[in-house]
Amino acid sequence: MATAKIEAGGHISINTITRKLNYYFGERLIKEYPIAVGKPSTPTPAGSYKVKNKIINPGGVLGTRWMGLTIPGGNYGIHGNNNPSSIGQAVSLGCIRMHNHHVEELFPRITIGTPVHIYGRSEPVTTPAFKPGNGINSTEGSNGKTYTVRPGDNLWKIAKSFNVNLNTLITANNITDPNIIAVGQTILIP
Repeated sequence: MATAKIEAGGHISINTITRKLNYYFGERLIKEYPIAVGKPSTPTPAGSYKVKNKIINPGGVLGTRWMGLTIPGGNYGIHGNNNPSSIGQAVSLGCIRMHNHHVEELFPRITIGTPVHIYGRSEPVTTPAFKPGNGINSTEGSNGKTYTVRPGDNLWKIAKSFNVNLNTLITANNITDPNIIAVGQTILIP
């Protein structure tokens, strides 16, 4: 079996709504994989993290590969599984499950410290009602307003619509790549 070249410039983007993991090298999408994510009672935490450890053949429910993430408050990771029918579902305790053959393909490309951005949420997406007059679809959040990303949106448009500095918006949402946001993603408006 040939081993994949390690690509230190890679990063992972995970959309918990579409249940897809995308592996990028620079800005180029290398591969998209179907995944399983956390169930509504134990959702996969959104945010920007890094790969902190890697294990070959952890076994059992973790399948053939484990890549631990720097998510605080738990032991979360991207891993294989022993239940392939779970892929595409929201069924885990918060981890990201992959088919074993997919995680085996991805594993050698990932180094410790690889950035991982998780966005969206695993519960069903509900879009707040449109508020006429401002063109913005928002609801009140615990620390201010939140906005649910809609088709055609980008961070620049959202920042301008809320009269917020783009860098402030990026920092408030811990966004590592302002070019990558997803329909259904919740953005905190500071």
